[in-house]
Amino acid sequence: MAPAGGPRAKKGILERLDSGEVVVGDGSFLITLEKRGFVKAGLWTPEAVMEHPSAVRQLHMEFLRAGANVLQTFTFSATEDNMESKWEGVNAAACDLAKEVAEEGGALVAGSICQTSMYKYHKDEARIKNLFRLQLEVFIRKNVDFLIAEYFEFVEEAVWAVEVLKEVGKPVAVTMCIGPEGDMHDVTPGECAVKLVKAGADIVGVNCRFGPQTSLQTMKQMKEGLAAVGLDAHLMVQSLGFHTPDCGKGGFVDLPEYPFGLEPRVATRWDIQKYAREAYNLGVRYIGGCCGFEPYHIRAIAEELAPERGFLPPASEKHGIWGSGLDMHTKPWIRARARREYWENLLPASGRPFCPALSKPDA
Repeated sequence: MAPAGGPRAKKGILERLDSGEVVVGDGSFLITLEKRGFVKAGLWTPEAVMEHPSAVRQLHMEFLRAGANVLQTFTFSATEDNMESKWEGVNAAACDLAKEVAEEGGALVAGSICQTSMYKYHKDEARIKNLFRLQLEVFIRKNVDFLIAEYFEFVEEAVWAVEVLKEVGKPVAVTMCIGPEGDMHDVTPGECAVKLVKAGADIVGVNCRFGPQTSLQTMKQMKEGLAAVGLDAHLMVQSLGFHTPDCGKGGFVDLPEYPFGLEPRVATRWDIQKYAREAYNLGVRYIGGCCGFEPYHIRAIAEELAPERGFLPPASEKHGIWGSGLDMHTKPWIRARARREYWENLLPASGRPFCPALSKPDA
């Protein structure tokens, strides 16, 4: 295995995936930056790229060091309807920050759009597509490597996004924030995948709203749906960094702990290694994280898939894989934990004796 750092040659996203390479996407900035005091919960609009660029740059650097070889622009909800006159400056600044960091590690930059706030209310296709095109113009001007349409509850709107992004000839990935029950119009995950590939998406999958195991269940359905009609596409998964087995159809936003009390649900690094391996075994080659993912979670993906990638990330220089650093500890019972079997089979306690294991989602 190559030393930490990995290859610096910059191949395109489809070239990488076509060759079977594992692509690791960075985590979401939204909840991470909110916890660090740079973003306000709500629409999670990314003014931080202009107000606190050093904070965004630092997170990009941490995800890159942890093993990500795709950095998404921090442009979630950065549209004219959400930010009025600030939207264009935010999109441009986000591209500049991502490109600046990506160049240090041979990573790709993905320009990112998301669902609009207006689709639920008036489904104005022309107006919604115009919002996407305005963001797209900035991404083209800044020459991002490829495009991502993420966090769509309704496949119809996701199809509109793909149709717009395909207009410029760059590779297009699209992810929906759905679980095994399908989108909010009851379109199944398999049907969603088929519609998106027929619209022109090169990469399809899910992001956000659900934890690792639920997200993988949804990916299995997407893969089966494509196979049933003889279609093929690259698969992508970016789950939450939280465990959410008690979610309803709406995902973690309906849990009473959302968004300020989710910490007891945070996945361990070992949970994420298992998620990465199961995703790989399912045939997913673009693997990353969304809300709740921290850089050490991305490192867990990179370390689990290091045999397939051929290298460890720089952050592994300071990490004892499967607890190997513990063999120098002064306490013998802690030294005994320096093995994979221990951490793979651990059932961690929450330390909260009066709390239920599961919650009842709100309406």
